[in-house]
Amino acid sequence: MSPDVAADPSATVARVKRWYHCIEVAPGVVTPGLFDLRPVVERMPWPDVRGLRCLDVGTADGFLAFELERRRAGEVVALDIPDPEDWDWEAHTARSGPEYVRAVAGPELGAGLRTARELRGSAVTVSSGSVYDLNPARLGTFDVVVCGSLLLHLRDPLRALTAIRSVCRGCLLCTNQLDLGRTVTHPRTPLFRLDGVSGITQWWIPNAAGHRRILRAAGFKVERVSRPYSIPFGPAHPPRGMSPRALGHTLTQLVVTGGRGVPHLAVLARA
Repeated sequence: MSPDVAADPSATVARVKRWYHCIEVAPGVVTPGLFDLRPVVERMPWPDVRGLRCLDVGTADGFLAFELERRRAGEVVALDIPDPEDWDWEAHTARSGPEYVRAVAGPELGAGLRTARELRGSAVTVSSGSVYDLNPARLGTFDVVVCGSLLLHLRDPLRALTAIRSVCRGCLLCTNQLDLGRTVTHPRTPLFRLDGVSGITQWWIPNAAGHRRILRAAGFKVERVSRPYSIPFGPAHPPRGMSPRALGHTLTQLVVTGGRGVPHLAVLARA
């Protein structure tokens, strides 16, 4: 770590234009992210990763990669796409989407991950690439793969899971946003809500049964499932209105997930 970074970690954090995750990068210094996984990370069904080779797919700022490291993984690789042109954009945002990301995050993605890695003195290996391109010849195989809040942003989540399975010789911890209403009304029927037009790069949003089913369809065996939980919004997230509909949704969230934010489910599955 450079002397300047070590002397003033808060100033180093402030130089990053956009943070996705809230991460404690130094004692008392937390990045101002869009989402804060810290209150819910223990609600996920983590496997024992001690001494194992692990991959975090779609790592963003690296919160889950650093969590694997904290849990004493032997090696952690953090993978994400460096160019927003390669995201699965909706048809009407194919041009404006990458321009917007560059405007709010800077010309190159990954600044948050690199900064957090340096500030934490982390040994996480940073790798560039798409989940669709995963194969044993490129990165080898992994004992544990973590895929956090990624599938909803993909046009073809089954193709992505098939690629993940090709490099997973053990467990996959997969978290995804839930359609909470359909989780409540159809707890046993696998259902997916198709978006693809709202402009927020979301495609397939499953209910809890749908999340379990897509993993089984990709060849994984479901071993443990969390209870639904909500990932809280971080300080960088835009304020959300409280219309009567939004208020009803919030009340449902509080009852079903015990908190406010984005409803999620975490599933531990074996290849």
